[in-house]
Amino acid sequence: MDLENQQRVKDLTEKHGAENVVVLLGAAEAEAAGLAAETVTAGDPTFAGPLAGIELGLRVYHAVENKFKGEVDESVYEDQIGMMEMVLEVDEIIEEMKNIREEFCKFND
Repeated sequence: MDLENQQRVKDLTEKHGAENVVVLLGAAEAEAAGLAAETVTAGDPTFAGPLAGIELGLRVYHAVENKFKGEVDESVYEDQIGMMEMVLEVDEIIEEMKNIREEFCKFND
């Protein structure tokens, strides 16, 4: 997650409270999604950005997860994301996101 997006997440969390913020990711690889998810939950693991050492514990999901898919119009999802599901390692992404939430997320769904 780049430094600008880290700052946006930090600012929104300060403004609205961590319990009212959900982060939606769309990274194409499980490792990249996991790194971004860790950043918004446990803090920037590279210790280089605005979230370095800041544990927000935010709820975080990937666009291919059922929790998100169930909240959006099916035709819009298919049009915008459906094709990508065929080329992504969806199971790996879902597992990575689940692991990050279990380890670092402060808020339960």
